[in-house]
Formats: sequence, structure tokens, C-alpha cells
Amino acid sequence: MSNAVESIAIPEEDLLRADLYDFLGALLARPPEGALLGKTAALGGDDTDLGQAIRALARLARATKTGAAEREFNALFIGMARGELLPYASFYLTGFLNEKPLAVLRKDMLALGIERAPNVFEPEDNIASLCEMMAGMIRGRLGEPADLSRQRDFFNKHIGPWAGHFFKDLEGAKNSVFYAPVGTVGRIFMDIEKEGFRMAGDDPA
Repeated sequence: MSNAVESIAIPEEDLLRADLYDFLGALLARPPEGALLGKTAALGGDDTDLGQAIRALARLARATKTGAAEREFNALFIGMARGELLPYASFYLTGFLNEKPLAVLRKDMLALGIERAPNVFEPEDNIASLCEMMAGMIRGRLGEPADLSRQRDFFNKHIGPWAGHFFKDLEGAKNSVFYAPVGTVGRIFMDIEKEGFRMAGDDPA
């Protein structure tokens, strides 16, 4: 029996979007190891704002050692008691962790058939997990690839209202060096996604 998911053609532009969500998710989930730093260093970009931000990130990746990246990641997101930034929807939307945005996300995850990995213990509304969920919805890793309407609904509820603010904070964080252009890439990408979903919503077709 053929796999129905494999028969659904995903447009190239959506695969590129999923790649960028996956890439951001990987950089924000844990300190980047050598392979991810190498992949980042090899990236190229065009003359768009996003392309220039990606080129800047690649340049920094070529000059960044894994130890330095790990120390920076820990200072930004872990720290002795807490990191400089708290990359959670609940915190950005309410000022506190584990609040209503997390409960709403968990309800929507259940409806979408998304389960938290057994080895993950932090709240699901962290930016890395949300990026991974969006990539999974686009690519069909969570079942049938989500259509644009379902992607838009998920983005507008769980990512759009706060992720741009987080990425802007990451750009300007005092501990950000390698992660400053990660913030720029993320901020620009969130703006592109917002505008793309807005235009798709305005399209009567």
C-alpha cells in the first residue's frame, strides 16, 4: 500500500520555509555542535534582508568554536538560575511561565496529534519546539502536510504574537555574539511569515 503522505507534493517554497524553521529550531534547542556550526558556516545568501542576515550568520559561524557557542547558549538561555532570555510564549505574552498560552498550545497539540518527546522536560511553548512543530506541519512529519490555513492558524495563535519580539531581544542581548544574527534571521523570517499569511488570508481563492 502506498503512503498517502508521500503522494502529496509540497511546493518548493514551503520546503524552504520548513528548512528555515528546522534550522532555527536546531540552533535554539541546544548549543550547536561542530556539524551544525559547519552547516551554518557553509550557508550562502542573496541581497535580500534575509539573505544578508544569513550571510552574516555564516561569517560568524566560521569564526565560532563549539566551546564558545556553548558558553554563549548557556548564558543566554540557561544561566546559574536563569538565562538572560526566557524563550517561552507564556513569558512573552503574560510575563510568567506555564500560563494560559501553554495550556492552549497543549490543547492544540493534542488535536494535531503532536506529543512531547519523552526526553524533553521544558515547557512546549519554547521557541525551538514551536519552530520544529511548524516545520513538521509543513513537511508532513506529523501526519498529512498541513494546508496553508492550518499553518496560518497555528502561527497566528502560537508564534506570530511574540516570536518577533523574542528574536529582536536575541539580536540585542548582551551575551549575544553568534546568536545576534540568529536573532536577525529569526526576526526577518517572522515578518515574512506574518506578511505571507496575511496576504494568503486576504486572497479570496
